[in-house]
Amino acid sequence: MNRLFLLVAALGAALLFPALALAKGPDRATITGPGLERPVVIEGDGEGGTSALGVLATQGGFFAQMYGATGYGALPGRPKLKLGPRYKVVYRVPGGEAEASTVQQDLYPYAARGPVSYMASGQVFWGTQRTAGGWARGPRALNAILVQAGLPRRAPANRAGHAHKLGVALGAGAGVAVAAGALALLYRRRRHSSA
Repeated sequence: MNRLFLLVAALGAALLFPALALAKGPDRATITGPGLERPVVIEGDGEGGTSALGVLATQGGFFAQMYGATGYGALPGRPKLKLGPRYKVVYRVPGGEAEASTVQQDLYPYAARGPVSYMASGQVFWGTQRTAGGWARGPRALNAILVQAGLPRRAPANRAGHAHKLGVALGAGAGVAVAAGALALLYRRRRHSSA
């Protein structure tokens, strides 16, 4: 019985270790988005642990989205909640023998109920591998790590959205003014021609 258990354990380890060896973490994340004067760069050990990059990769859904592992906070699809402003995270992932690759993730650090991330599936890394992709939700504590790294404490105002609404309002107002002027001119002409 012990021999059978050891054989099964050894076989399981032999199958598991190559997959774990491929599941590399990033060594750098570059974050861009609203409210940032320049990109926020987080470097270090992204294999997990307590470093800022390790926390971002683990709690931000990187491993589940990159390799398809059942990772922290993986979601079955886009959450139906207010996500807030979107930031772009570009991870650099060393590849051992291969050159380092980069993959992109969308990050919504101010989403209701905690940060949410999305990675598109099919991004190529290490020449032949492709990202699994998907959505993930991190804990609210992840936001504190991101703020400490350089993101704004609160979600920046959506200036583009306000500017768009103002433009629509001004355009609509101008349209109403032109239509009112045309009606007034038409009314005046009819009045003069009937007199």
